[in-house]
Amino acid sequence: MKFAYLNNAATSWPKPLQVSEAVAACIQQVPCHSGRAAFDRADAAGTCRTLLAELLQVTDERQIVFAPNATHALNVALHGLRWQSGANVVTSAAEHNSVLRPLHYLAKTKGLQIRIVPVDHSGRIVVEEWAAAIKKYRPQLAVFMHASNVTGAVNDAALLAKLAKEAGAVTLLDASQSMGIIPVFPEQWKIDLVAFTGHKYLLGPTGTGGLYIAPHMTAELEPVWVGGTGIQSELDEMPSMMPTHFEAGTPNDCAFAGLAAALAWRSEHPLEEKGLHSLTERLCSGLKELGANVIDVEAPRTPVVSFTLENWAVEEVGEILQKSFGIVSRTGLHCAPRTHAFLATAPSGTVRLSLSRFTTEQEIEDCLSAIGAMLRETD
Repeated sequence: MKFAYLNNAATSWPKPLQVSEAVAACIQQVPCHSGRAAFDRADAAGTCRTLLAELLQVTDERQIVFAPNATHALNVALHGLRWQSGANVVTSAAEHNSVLRPLHYLAKTKGLQIRIVPVDHSGRIVVEEWAAAIKKYRPQLAVFMHASNVTGAVNDAALLAKLAKEAGAVTLLDASQSMGIIPVFPEQWKIDLVAFTGHKYLLGPTGTGGLYIAPHMTAELEPVWVGGTGIQSELDEMPSMMPTHFEAGTPNDCAFAGLAAALAWRSEHPLEEKGLHSLTERLCSGLKELGANVIDVEAPRTPVVSFTLENWAVEEVGEILQKSFGIVSRTGLHCAPRTHAFLATAPSGTVRLSLSRFTTEQEIEDCLSAIGAMLRETD
C-alpha cells in the first residue's frame, strides 16, 4: 500500500534527518544544563534561541521564552497578565481551544468579558468587525490566530495588531500555524506577545515551542511556573533576568537541540513557496472536480485544505483514507469549534489535508485517486 502523510498542520513529518541525529546525540552526552554545569560544550538551547531570534527578526534573543508547546506558551501569556477587574478581551471565532479554553477559565475565575469577532466563509477574521469590536470594547487584550488551522486562511497580523494597539490593547498572536511557513515579525508589526510551536512547520520535535515577549512587556507578566532555575537559588522569587524569569525547571535540552538542527536545516534549504502553493491548488481543484465541498480560501494561505463529501461522515472518510489507501488526514473540529458555524461545517467539522515542503505531486494524485475510488463505490 502506498503511504502519504497529509496531516502536517497537526505535526509535520518527515523531519530532516539532522533533527533525530541532534536529539540522539544530546541524549547520549553527559547532561550539561546551561548555568548549572561547567562543561566546555556548545549550548544547543542557546543556539536554538539565536536561530529563532533570527527567524523572528527580533533584536534580543533573551526575550524568547522556551515552552513545551504553543498551548503552554499561550497559557503563560494569558495567565501571566495582570488582569483588570471585568476587563474585556477581543478574540475571534477562528481561535484554537488553546486560546478559547484559557479565556473561558479566566472569564469564570476573574470575570473577564470575552468578545468574539466573526470570521468569513474562508475562516479569515473580518477586519471591519475586528475594528468595530476594538473600538467598542477597548480591550485589555486582543488575541488572535495568524493562520487558521482549519482552512489555512492567513490573517493580516500587522493590521489587526495595529488596530488593537491604537486602542491601548496588549496584543497576543498565536503563530502555531504560521511559524516556518510564512513570515512572523513581531518587532516590525509591534506585537507584544507571540506564541509558537516547534513541531509543525518549523520541522522540529514535539515538546518544543515558545513565547516571544516584547521587552516592554517583561514587567507586565507574572511568571506562571515558578521553581528551580539553577541560578540565584538564594532568592525566594524567580530571578528577574530573561528568559530565566519565565523558565522554571529542568529544560528539555534534547528536544531543543533537535529544533536547533531543524532551524539550521531550514536556513540552508529555503522553502519553495511556488511549488507548495501549486500542489495546494491542485488538491483543491481536484477535490472540486470530484464533487467535494471544498472550503475556498483566497491567498494568502497555508497549505491546508478542508472539505466534506456529501452523504459521508468526516470520520468515515478519514478512516477509509488511512486504512484502505494509506493516506493520513485529520477529521473533526480540529480544536477550533467556533469557526465551523461560519464555514457551514458544524457540528461535524471537516476532513483536513495539510501539506508540507516534502509533499510530492504523486501523493496529491494518489489522494485524489483514492477519494475518487471511494465516491465511485457509493454510486
